[in-house]
Amino acid sequence: MPNKRLTLPHPRIGLGLAALGRPGYINLGHGADMPGRRDVDAMRAHCHRMLDLAWEQGIRYVDAARSYGRAEAFLGAWLAGRPPEGRPVIGSKWGYTYTADWQVDAEVHEVKEHSREVLDRQWGETLEALNGPPDLYQIHSATLDSGVLENVTVLERLAELRDAGTAIGLTTSGPRQAETLERAMAVEIDGRPLFDAVQATFNLLEPSIGTTLEEAAHAGMAVIVKEGVANGRLTARNDRPEDAGRMAVLDAVAGRHAVTRDAVAIAWLLAHPWVDMVLSGAATEAQLSANLRGLEVSLSPADLEALGALIEPAEVYWRTRGGLAWN
Repeated sequence: MPNKRLTLPHPRIGLGLAALGRPGYINLGHGADMPGRRDVDAMRAHCHRMLDLAWEQGIRYVDAARSYGRAEAFLGAWLAGRPPEGRPVIGSKWGYTYTADWQVDAEVHEVKEHSREVLDRQWGETLEALNGPPDLYQIHSATLDSGVLENVTVLERLAELRDAGTAIGLTTSGPRQAETLERAMAVEIDGRPLFDAVQATFNLLEPSIGTTLEEAAHAGMAVIVKEGVANGRLTARNDRPEDAGRMAVLDAVAGRHAVTRDAVAIAWLLAHPWVDMVLSGAATEAQLSANLRGLEVSLSPADLEALGALIEPAEVYWRTRGGLAWN
């Protein structure tokens, strides 16, 4: 495998702030993770406690986005005053604008637009929130139909940021993730590949992008996995009758290793050597500790064969995800 254009730190688990920067998210049972106050001050304090815990547990990569409520501002306040050796590698994203106004039951939580105007505005907002540039800046949910991978003014501006020292990436979503990534891998500016990293949804239920992710890794891109526990569907909180058979298989494997479902789901991701980073979306100390157990699990060939039964059609997976409630 060639040298990566972006080197991510170890361990291979990072902390994602999607559930920590705003009062509501689509993870199953997320409402129970945030008892009591959900005002900005309380959420900031909780986010900082989780960042402290993650650092103490050895996590050295943190992922945010403009659309994660105040995640960037919370992270920037936490970073303030920390010495260089006390700072994790930071990734953030542009392309969605947070519109929920701190309301869990908002009609619209975020609005997607991949224009040059939004990039310029959000880059400035990111610089202000983080008190400087992130190490990695990603197009949030790049898709073929958004046209962002053909938008020359956007791509050239991203290349300017790349040349100034910020790695450039993209995140993918939807059943056509692989096609989007293939298109992104072909984008070059000034004779150089534009994208240093890809962040994709890849898990036991929806592994359809796996082959393309491996190709991206071999081409020199860093591979980051999001939604590794499928927004809670690969955790103990999933009591959906339609998932009962899959959960029985997952429970059997977890039982053999004396860990929880999420640890097995993460261990399965880490068993792919071309995966550079798996994001934990933990909102509580217990969830983070359980996720980190995935680093200790070594799945056997029999385990891996059994877990193959969890796969569902990509269209079904994404339809189900689209129906998850904000809570």
